[in-house]
Amino acid sequence: MFYAFCRNLVRFLLVLFNGRTKFYHLERIPERSENYIVVSPHRMAWEPVYFAFATAPKQFIFMAKKELFKGFGGWWIKKCGAFPVDRENPGTKPIKYAVKSLKTSDKSLVMFPSGTRHSSELKGGVALIAKMANVRIVPAVYQGPLTLKGVFRREKVSVNFGEAIDVSDIKKANAEGIEEINRRMEEAFAKLDKEINPDYQYIAK
Repeated sequence: MFYAFCRNLVRFLLVLFNGRTKFYHLERIPERSENYIVVSPHRMAWEPVYFAFATAPKQFIFMAKKELFKGFGGWWIKKCGAFPVDRENPGTKPIKYAVKSLKTSDKSLVMFPSGTRHSSELKGGVALIAKMANVRIVPAVYQGPLTLKGVFRREKVSVNFGEAIDVSDIKKANAEGIEEINRRMEEAFAKLDKEINPDYQYIAK
């Protein structure tokens, strides 16, 4: 209930201050009854919000760095589905939590395979969780302002979704399996960016 309230409130505020969002290929998003992992290159802090708009009424959980879980802001994002991860010493707890949620709840997961906005190197967390939870991976890309200030300046936002990636043919989430799943995601991201704008280049800020 609170998740839906937050999503609708933030949707209203963003439409009020911007209203220039274009979603592409929503028909590629799986049915609400299926759990999946939305993955994307991490380019802007508010990307999960746009993914939540596009996939409503589906609800999501998402990883966030532990430093964000302080005070009222920490309480707010936790209520919105965030759970903490220690980037310096991640351990297995976040992965176990994500897998359990995908298996036992009706919530899907938003993940950024590169971890941060300043890296393009894909890590292995998505592949491991997808295999352990036996779910598909839905690639997505965001093109638009890289700061909230840019959103308020009414710069255009574009979000594109790809076909779900089935990893059931990958036997194990070992080094070879992770490499293949990452290759499929990278290929999907490049294709989705070109569908919106063939000349798009991301420059971290």
